[in-house]
Amino acid sequence: MDDDAIRDLFAGLGPVAIRRMFGGKGIYHQGIVFALLVGGEILLKADAQTAPAFKAAGSRQWVPAGHRGRGPVAMPYWSIPDHAVDDPDEMTLWAHRAFEAGLRSRKK
Repeated sequence: MDDDAIRDLFAGLGPVAIRRMFGGKGIYHQGIVFALLVGGEILLKADAQTAPAFKAAGSRQWVPAGHRGRGPVAMPYWSIPDHAVDDPDEMTLWAHRAFEAGLRSRKK
């Protein structure tokens, strides 16, 4: 997914910045990372408040393989719910949830 497609996907949230990181891209709104592009897939940030909604919507949590000697580690990023990908209003709702999770994680 190219940067213009990412900007279009999150247009309802507002302007986003996209930066290379960890072999993928970090997606920021107002200086807060709220999504990642990893392996061609967009993943949205979640926390204890929002992860249950992602799970209920059928999203998958990102669990990279981990480093040698350590097992897989579940990360606080989830796939976009299928029904949101083609619905701009739903996508905006999920993007706001991810941004709010990013704000909460920054305050810790």
